[in-house]
Amino acid sequence: MTDAELLFFDKFPRMLPVYVALRDRLDQAGLDCTAKVGKTQITLRNRYVFAGVSLPWRKKGWPEVYLLLSFGLSYRKEDPRIVQAVEPYPNRWTHHVLLTALEEVDDTLMGWVEEAYRFSMVK
Repeated sequence: MTDAELLFFDKFPRMLPVYVALRDRLDQAGLDCTAKVGKTQITLRNRYVFAGVSLPWRKKGWPEVYLLLSFGLSYRKEDPRIVQAVEPYPNRWTHHVLLTALEEVDDTLMGWVEEAYRFSMVK
């Protein structure tokens, strides 16, 4: 993990362990990716961006502290954990999941992220 990734969590240090768990699971799955740290988001990419994490922004009904994980698929995935899904381009759906605890970085979530990883490779 880079210094830039660590600094990204300065204002919300409670979310750093969730991000570390996500990065560890990506490594364990053998998914070769890099992290590009921006002002509001860390993008995860292989050849292309397949996922990103953002820190909280105010939205009615959402928790005060969370990590927003976004990932792209070729179709709309339906699941109660997905708080929003949009289709910015035909057959390119961006899904958003709120993560508030380590245990939410589970096999189901990682299956979605791995699917997004594979999808990004064939864009």
